[in-house]
Amino acid sequence: MKEIDHRLYAAAQVRELDRRAIEEQGIPGYILMRRAAAAAWQAARARWPQARSVAVVAGSGNNGGDGYEIARLARQAGCAVRVCVVDGRAPAGDAATARAAWLELGRIEPYEDAGADFFNADLVVDAIFGTGLTRPPQGAALAAIESIERARKAGAGVLAVDLPSGLHADSGAVLGRAVQADLTVTFIGRKLGLYTGQGPACCGRIVFDRLEVPDAVYDKLNPLATLADRRDLQTCLPPRPRTAHKGDNGHVLIVGGDAGTIGAVLLAARAALHAGAGLVSVATRAAHAAQLAAAQPELMCRGVEFAGELQTMIGRADVVAIGPGMGQADWGRLACDEVFASGKPLVVDADALNLLAHRPQHLDRWVLTPHPGEAGRLLGLSTAAVQADRVAAVRQLQQRYGGVAVLKGAGTLVQGAALSLCPYGNPGMGVGGMGDALTGITAAFLGQGLDTETAAGAAVLAHALAGDRAAGAGERGLTPSDLIEALRGVVNP
Repeated sequence: MKEIDHRLYAAAQVRELDRRAIEEQGIPGYILMRRAAAAAWQAARARWPQARSVAVVAGSGNNGGDGYEIARLARQAGCAVRVCVVDGRAPAGDAATARAAWLELGRIEPYEDAGADFFNADLVVDAIFGTGLTRPPQGAALAAIESIERARKAGAGVLAVDLPSGLHADSGAVLGRAVQADLTVTFIGRKLGLYTGQGPACCGRIVFDRLEVPDAVYDKLNPLATLADRRDLQTCLPPRPRTAHKGDNGHVLIVGGDAGTIGAVLLAARAALHAGAGLVSVATRAAHAAQLAAAQPELMCRGVEFAGELQTMIGRADVVAIGPGMGQADWGRLACDEVFASGKPLVVDADALNLLAHRPQHLDRWVLTPHPGEAGRLLGLSTAAVQADRVAAVRQLQQRYGGVAVLKGAGTLVQGAALSLCPYGNPGMGVGGMGDALTGITAAFLGQGLDTETAAGAAVLAHALAGDRAAGAGERGLTPSDLIEALRGVVNP
């Protein structure tokens, strides 16, 4: 059950699951619609137990049919319910059945005739568009989305049925304008777009319900991605043997810290220590070595100005992370040349990625950790283009450069042989230095014997969970140092 529940699907795949449930398992479509409505209404009542008035905005498809059924359940629960439609076309099939069932209890108003007071409700239900939307909403649908947003700002709760209207189900891109929901209840299969791009901002809390669909429906349909779970760390990071020593836990070398950017390499090195690396060395500019050692005595810091000096440090390390605070001047370029040619497992971040964009190469032994801007430079795309389809971007990164690609951001994506998505983390982590911490954690996990794909996924997960733990006192003002201090409790699950 856990495996299926954590699978992420494309919209077309979810429609195929729906077809299998109906045609192969013999579950009537209207029964699935009623189950969906019941799941949505149950979640809504748990979130807004005091709601006494409900406004349902329905489209002409099956998403609208779900809305009619929710309206019926709300009326039966004693709520004052109004329903409006944004499309004058009569629904067909199961949606028509649901519409007829609602009309036995109440009436349906065209959106244009509903009036502003329609949205003066405790709860507004968005049942306009489902997974089939591929172009920006227009006309009454667009106006209704804007009205829902005004109602939310005025204090109404907003429930999105299956996904917020205006959100692309696959990419998480907003198609012009989208509903900003407080709660999204999604059915049968988790849609990838709810968790990446603008999905996390539009969906609010996400509740998933399989609608009692049997396991056979999911057989032989490979999902697009897997949703990471905090329990995954228990497998990746088991308790250490009582006889373990520092040599068993990996020697990490961090390369970076050009003039004026000593902080980035210090954060990466500290994160590696707190993530369990047995030994951490830092190769930096000669002027910085003593300062780093004073700031963190556990580090073995060496000033490196000549090629041979770095080669000696690389030879002693199990894994090398390069990029934090490195710069793109001669020192950084020469360091990249040596590190990339070393044959060691690598973590590549920050300016090392920018240098890689100028001189691309393909290696299977590295983990690349770009933010959307760096990903754009690696792919020759704008940042906006990367964000418009993050899944396509991370796949292109992995195909072009090899190894494992990590595309940072809300819903961080990890693409190796398979694609995974991390649903944890918070807006407080949007501050300089967080990426440096992730670099150190990833290197530490590689040093502890995890393969590149497992290490990258576990590092993203631990980084996000530590960020959430550190944000317990509030997201605003969170620093990378706060996250690093929270790491030890996360990496000992």
